[in-house]
Amino acid sequence: MKKYIPIEEGDYYLTPEGYKCFTEQYHLKRGYCCESGCRHCPYGFDKKTNSVKKSKGTK
Repeated sequence: MKKYIPIEEGDYYLTPEGYKCFTEQYHLKRGYCCESGCRHCPYGFDKKTNSVKKSKGTK
């Protein structure tokens, strides 16, 4: 079961089209990558290759 994360100020913004776009702040609070190709994914997921790009600090 996934933990409920309350949405706070700075967790999202509205796009010009009127959609909620979650920020890196929210994704980090959530604690995992949903593999949906989010615009501000801090985990490096690439929807085109269906893989996570490892950063220099990640082993």
